[in-house]
Amino acid sequence: MEPIRDTQATLVDLLDRILDKGLVINADIIISVAGIPLIGVNLRAALAGMETMLKYGVMQSWDERTRAWEREHRKKKEISLLEGEEIVLKMYGSRYYSKGIYTAWRPGYFYLTNKRLILYRQDFNEITFQIPLEEIKALIMKEEEHFVREKKKQVLYLIDKQDEVYRLSAVETNQLKDAIEQNLNAMGLHLEENPILPEFEDEPIVGSLMEGEVVTHRGKMWHLVSAEGIQGETWRPGHLYLTNKRLCWWYDFDRKVVFDVLIDRIIGVNTEIRKVSGLDSNKEKILDVIFQNNSIKKIASFCGKQIDEWAQVLSGVASVRTEIETETCPQCGKASPIKELLGKGCSSCGWVSPVRRRVEAIA
Repeated sequence: MEPIRDTQATLVDLLDRILDKGLVINADIIISVAGIPLIGVNLRAALAGMETMLKYGVMQSWDERTRAWEREHRKKKEISLLEGEEIVLKMYGSRYYSKGIYTAWRPGYFYLTNKRLILYRQDFNEITFQIPLEEIKALIMKEEEHFVREKKKQVLYLIDKQDEVYRLSAVETNQLKDAIEQNLNAMGLHLEENPILPEFEDEPIVGSLMEGEVVTHRGKMWHLVSAEGIQGETWRPGHLYLTNKRLCWWYDFDRKVVFDVLIDRIIGVNTEIRKVSGLDSNKEKILDVIFQNNSIKKIASFCGKQIDEWAQVLSGVASVRTEIETETCPQCGKASPIKELLGKGCSSCGWVSPVRRRVEAIA
């Protein structure tokens, strides 16, 4: 067979030729060093689409076993229904799970039947959430911030008769809510009118407060979260809190405190208008909080609508810290406020800083 050259051929043409006609590699390779054979390679390989392979009688038994396993596996993935139970609606969605240290949206398929609401994970053949329809007390729709800025998502809060609250989200959350209500009406059941959602959404860090800690300022704020693993620096939505003891930022998506620094570690605040990757194409006003951690200065960046207000409040916190921060006299070792030590000198031994002496000499 004479090889031919086609200068107009593309990668797509090559792949099409391989999958359709197939490719056979038959090679014997000997690797030698200084004329001495060291390694021998006997290579026999065939590459083609499965249709071509089966046409020539290659891999038929593997193909049959693979198809049989997949058919059996699919049977096991079908959700088990109760006697007399019928599926009314199937929709992809997720439920927010926050037990113990694990907090995340757990995906799956919602199955609404004439008896239950179920969240089923097909890959693991597992029901991760289910509730009998007669146990549903109330349904509340709420629009929440998506982890992608400027986007909103609809969250369905389902409250059962024991006042347990479940957060659900689906491809068409409104459609899921309407279908549940229609099923309940068909069963002669009625939801509670004008239900009140518990206030845990407004005060997410209440359960994380230390003894004697009181929140003085709060507000929605985006935070530049540091790179972790393969994930680079990203802006994420949450709530910024200032208490009488610390400054902390609550991440809405994971529902936990991600940034936390004691107020006596805050040494400065700066605001700057700069272009921020991942938020908007326009420039944003950024609040940089400078704090000290193990003698290392670090910066935490925030973005939101109340930047000037936060800058004023945190500037006050930083200035108070500077006034009360102490240092020891290099001559007698007595501790004194930094401003007093550098400005007037040591009240105990009379030591004066070299900078102060030069200023006085020039004057």
